[in-house]
Amino acid sequence: MVERLPIVVVDADHSALSRAIVRQLDAAPEVTIAEEAPDMATATALVRARKVEGVLLLPRGLASGLMQARPGTGIALWLNGAYLLRAEAVGKSIAGAITATVQQRLAGVPQIQALSNVSVVTRPLFNTTEGYRDYVFPAVANVILEQTLLFAVARLIAERRRKGLWVPGARAFAGVWAGCATIGTLAGGLYFGLVFWLQDIPHGGNIPALVLVVPLFAATVAALGMLVGSLVRNGDDALKLLIPTSIPFVFLSGFAWPLVAMPLWVQALAWTIPVTPATHLFVPLNQMGATLGEVSGALAVLAAQLACFGALAALRLARHAKVGGGAAV
Repeated sequence: MVERLPIVVVDADHSALSRAIVRQLDAAPEVTIAEEAPDMATATALVRARKVEGVLLLPRGLASGLMQARPGTGIALWLNGAYLLRAEAVGKSIAGAITATVQQRLAGVPQIQALSNVSVVTRPLFNTTEGYRDYVFPAVANVILEQTLLFAVARLIAERRRKGLWVPGARAFAGVWAGCATIGTLAGGLYFGLVFWLQDIPHGGNIPALVLVVPLFAATVAALGMLVGSLVRNGDDALKLLIPTSIPFVFLSGFAWPLVAMPLWVQALAWTIPVTPATHLFVPLNQMGATLGEVSGALAVLAAQLACFGALAALRLARHAKVGGGAAV
């Protein structure tokens, strides 16, 4: 059962009815009025700061609109949809509390009798079709892009070392890295530029930012693949090591279950793999139209991973070649 979910109220009506609604809601066990904000900007800031989980707007003219049965009169409620069942339960509770209050306050107005059939009308903010495809694929696509490139690069490096074809040196290392990153960038362009469009999945929110971030992601995954390829004896060993990681990476990326709801050590582990910052970059940028400033944290993590994996891979591969019988260097 959902209890005491904190919400913020924006009372723009300042009527006896709106004040009664606020009191009724505060007495409901499912929610608690954590704040009463003067405007939507303040309420939105509280949501983004994770101080509240929803916003209730009582618009100006609410009481008079109900008295006159004016079409379009209503109350707006935004809830955090990360927990679907919780949001549904709270929405029903708030609807019930509001209906009871309005009917009690305006019992003598004939038009108000229609409120006995009031219902909550949900309008999803981003997953507008409320479909599995539009919810799952934008996040899973990031895992597909990472794992495909990671498998290929790790196997390539491992096999070249096994066959004695790897040439040590900074120029050779940089060339292979750039080639693999280019392939990853083209794959990202295929997904975000064509597949999302053909399948009519929400896309195109901030294309210029994606043009900057996709190559960074591809270079990071390529560096990780080269590092893994330098640690195993052959390509088959690379695949044996990496294939079982796909499902854990899906859950660690933070879309199936919010990262903030995971133990701290799991959160720390999740941020060490490229798909986690990628999910927190590509989904906001491509589906939600976020700016680079709004995803700067995930962008910084991805840049740090790029530097770390790149340095380690260079240390392993730029100085050494395969020597004798397929043993790892």
